[in-house]
Amino acid sequence: MKTNLLFAFTFLTFSLFAQYTEEDIYNYIDTYKEIAIEKMVEFKIPASITLAQGIFESACGTSRLATEANNHFGIKCHKEWEGDTIKHDDDALQECFRKYLAVVDSYNDHSQFLTSRPRYVKLFTLDIMDYKSWARELKAAGYATNPQYADRLIGLIERFDLARQDTIGMQLFGDKIKPK
Repeated sequence: MKTNLLFAFTFLTFSLFAQYTEEDIYNYIDTYKEIAIEKMVEFKIPASITLAQGIFESACGTSRLATEANNHFGIKCHKEWEGDTIKHDDDALQECFRKYLAVVDSYNDHSQFLTSRPRYVKLFTLDIMDYKSWARELKAAGYATNPQYADRLIGLIERFDLARQDTIGMQLFGDKIKPK
């Protein structure tokens, strides 16, 4: 009985809040996996983490920020941002978010954002194949306010085998990814 109630609650919760389907997730992965691997090589960020954040933050590219601003990572303007912007309700009403010409610009900026901010420096001491530590440290460093952020990323990575993209990146470009 408890199992049935738990299943029903989980299904209802997923149905009420899910804005996208499993097929949407697989399509998102297929569309952006190569860019995520490129960013893994260039910036030493696990492709699995990049994809999971993109899926979660943009609702598989269906959120308002994604569709109107090509912002797949929920990156706010911050003081130094000089590009286009969009106002969006988040933790506060009408917060300023970055707006990009193309999705690839969002992926590039996400990588530059993580590598250029002191609060994320610990990420780059972690094993690039340890997505769990990366997810937990992103949350600890304050990337998102959702208390379940790390668990959500880890859940996406495990359910959709996103770590496979890390393995592919290492197989193809391992000599460029490993620290010297």
